[in-house]
Amino acid sequence: MNIKSFHTEEKPVSAKKLFSTTEGNVTALQIKANGTLKEHITTVPALLICINGNVVFKNEKGVTENLSSGDMVNIEPKRKTLGRRNRRHSITIN
Repeated sequence: MNIKSFHTEEKPVSAKKLFSTTEGNVTALQIKANGTLKEHITTVPALLICINGNVVFKNEKGVTENLSSGDMVNIEPKRKTLGRRNRRHSITIN
């Protein structure tokens, strides 16, 4: 199995739930080049891992992280994520 096989759609943003826990979900995201994930708030701590490509993570506290393949960032609970924007096609796990 390869994570790329989860994303067969040509939409700008594709999200596929990998599994659920009592606290939340683990989701694989594919964001096409120049695509943006809409604003949202996570209720639990999360970890964003960039598997492939490049992604820019921003939150309401002014934190900006430029992630490349293999990079990761902790996401605080109850903080607004201002979206993720891609310079290049990427696949992430959150």
